[in-house]
Amino acid sequence: MRVSVAAALAAACLSLAAPAGSMQLVTVEAPAGSTAAALRLYERRRGCWRLAAGPWSARLGRSGLSAHKREGDGATPTGTFRFGPTVYGIEPNPGVRFRYHRLRCGDWWDEDPGSPSYNEFRHVACGARPAFGGGSEALWRIAPQYRYFAVIEYNAAPAVPGRGSAIFLHVAAGSTAGCISLPEPRLVRLLRRLRPAAHPAIRIGTS
Repeated sequence: MRVSVAAALAAACLSLAAPAGSMQLVTVEAPAGSTAAALRLYERRRGCWRLAAGPWSARLGRSGLSAHKREGDGATPTGTFRFGPTVYGIEPNPGVRFRYHRLRCGDWWDEDPGSPSYNEFRHVACGARPAFGGGSEALWRIAPQYRYFAVIEYNAAPAVPGRGSAIFLHVAAGSTAGCISLPEPRLVRLLRRLRPAAHPAIRIGTS
C-alpha cells in the first residue's frame, strides 16, 4: 500500500530546532529569491516533533527572504521568532485561543523609525492624525489582509530603528510588503490551532 508523503511526515518523529519551551513550530521555507513558500505546522508530542498541518502555499514579501531586513525593502526576514500575545482582526474573533483585539477606527501600527513606539501597536483618537509617520498603517482600513493577523515578533521590543516593522502572518492578497500570508480558511485554521501555553514560534528560511 502506497503511503503519501504527508502521511509519512505526520507519522515521523522529526528533529527540529525550536526555542526552549516551544511545543508548536510553524516553518516557512522558500527557494532563495522566491516570493512563494511552503508553510507547515509541527507539534511536539511525547518528545517527537510531528507534522500537524500543511504543507500549505504561502506568500512572502515582494523581495523574497532576507537575513538583513531593512524598513521598506519589501523583504521577509529570516530567523526564528515568537508570536505576539495578541491576534488582531477587522472581523470578530474566529475562535482563536490567544487574546483577540478587534480592530476599530484609530488602531495603527507605528512604522516610523524615528518614533519611540516604533514597531508597536498604537491607538489614537478616531480621525486624529497620529504623531508618528513613515509607512505607519491604519490597520482597520486594510482588507482583506487584516481581516485576521498574528504578529511575528521580529525586531520586537526594544526595536532597532530601521531594521523593519509590522511583520505579520495575515490573509493572502498577492505578494506582501514583508509579511507572510495564507488564504483565509487556512490562516484561520492555523490561528485556531495555536495555543499560548505551547509557546508557538515561527522559523523562516530558505529551503
